Order: sequence, then structure tokens, then C-alpha cells
Amino acid sequence: MDNLTFRHSVLLVEGLQVTPQSTYVVFVLLLIVYIFIMVANITLVILISTEKNLHHPMHFLFCNLPLNDILGTTVILPRLLRDVLIETSDRYITFNECVTQAYFVHIFVAACHYVLIIMAFDRYVAICNPLRYTAIMTNKMVMKLSAIAWGLSVLMVSILLGLTVRLSHCRSKIENPFCDNASLFKLSCDEGVAVNNIYGIIYTVVLFTFSILSIFITYGKIAAVCITSKNKALNSKAIKTCSTHLAVYLIMFVSGSTFIFLHRFPLYSESRKLASIMFHIVPPGLNPLVYGLQTKEIRQKFVKIWRREKESS
Repeated sequence: MDNLTFRHSVLLVEGLQVTPQSTYVVFVLLLIVYIFIMVANITLVILISTEKNLHHPMHFLFCNLPLNDILGTTVILPRLLRDVLIETSDRYITFNECVTQAYFVHIFVAACHYVLIIMAFDRYVAICNPLRYTAIMTNKMVMKLSAIAWGLSVLMVSILLGLTVRLSHCRSKIENPFCDNASLFKLSCDEGVAVNNIYGIIYTVVLFTFSILSIFITYGKIAAVCITSKNKALNSKAIKTCSTHLAVYLIMFVSGSTFIFLHRFPLYSESRKLASIMFHIVPPGLNPLVYGLQTKEIRQKFVKIWRREKESS
């Protein structure tokens, strides 16, 4: 099998360790979760795109979040659903397919951070400089911020995966439910990996530090404005919108940090696998509920649609 693997660049994905008795239960649960995530996020994108009263910078920036959630879920769940139904020894993937999956997995991770950063900037301008909000947050600025978020994600991840792909691989087993950079890196022959280690550390530290500092500074300034302001309406709006955004950020940050941390401890490999899947399920599943339905305009539109459907039936 090893000769066949190396000759055709076929890899074996370890996947989830599911007992025969629980196979169909796990499959059905994952399928329900996937359908819910897709329906919820696609509905939000369509709603914001078609409703003129939702054509505001805040909502357009928010559109990046469900689009990224759709990407992050689709890149792993369909294949994971297939792997659950087949034997562990038959879960093969070509090297090129594995690299492609890893690429979009990391695009999703990086975009999570950058999209939430630009959304925090929007809230900062709206609360700390409301009189100039319309002048600053123009359609051009929204497009520019969105392009920066996705552009940085593509650039950073392209370098990360490019450094890994150049390595020769002497192993053929992906010790994860799906392909990512760490799993691909573990296939290498331990030759010329110093650059990968250095860039990997810098990439992770810069991404998380930039993300944390941006959110901390932004919300620190918003908090300072709220404390010094005697405008109760402004403070109420700030608390409501910022607490929602902060909740989404914390869900994403905790989910992502958990599986990155567990990658360093082989003893907890099964916990790491579960945590990595949760990162692609929990934020995309909760974001439409936490952020979408907590936004007044979106919530009101959902209520109108629900009442209309109820009356027509």
C-alpha cells in the first residue's frame, strides 16, 4: 500500500473514530447541522442583498461573515459526511485535493479574524464618530475593507501552504478529520522545515496578536466614549451592538485557539479532532443567531416574513 500511496500521491485521512453503532447517528447529526448552517447563512446573504432598508455599511460588512461561514463549513463537512459512512482504511484523498482543502480551511480561519476586525472598525466609527460616519463608511470604503480582509487572508495562507507544498513527504497519513497545514507538515521528511516552523509561528502570533489588539483597542475606545458620554440612547446602542459582536468574536477565538493548542499534544488527538470540527460548526451555526437575529433590522424583517407565511397558510 505504501508504494501505491507514494507513486500516486494518495493520502489516508484518519478521520473521526466512530463506532459502527453510532455511524448513522453521527451522520444524521452532522447533516442536520450542515443544512441548518447553509440555510441560515444563505438566507442572511439573500436578505441583506435584496432588502433596500438593509443596504447599510454595517450590513454589507456583515455579509462577509456568512459568506465565510458557508466556505468554512462546505470545505470540510460534505467530505466528512462521506468519510463517516466508509471504513477508516478506505478514506483516501489525493495530495492535490488535500492541499486544496487545507488552503480553504486556512482562508476560513484567517478571514474569521480579519472580517471581525473590519466589523469592529465600523462599530468604532459609528459610536465614536457618528457625525462623520456616512462620510467615512462609504460603499467604496466597505469594498476596500472587505478586499483588505480577504486579500490578507489569501496572501498569508498562500505563503503558508506554499512553504509546506515544497517539502517532500515521506508519510501518507493525515492525522486529522480533514486536511490542514499542520497535518500536511507532519507528512514531511524533516528536511528544510526550519523556514516553515519560523513562518508558522510568526503567522499564528501575528494573526492572533493583531486580532486581539485590534478588538481590544477598538472596544477600549468605545468603552471610553460610553463612560464619558451622558447619552443613554448612545450607550444602550453601543452595549447592544458591541456585546453581540464581542460574543461572536469570543466564540470564534475560543474555538480556534482550542484546536491549535491541542495540536501540540498528541495524547489528546481525539479531543483535537473534535475541537477542529467544532471550529467549523459552532461559529458558523451560532453567528446567524447571535449576530443576525440580534440586529434589529434583520430581526424585524424575519418577523415580517414569518407573519406573512403564517397568514398565507
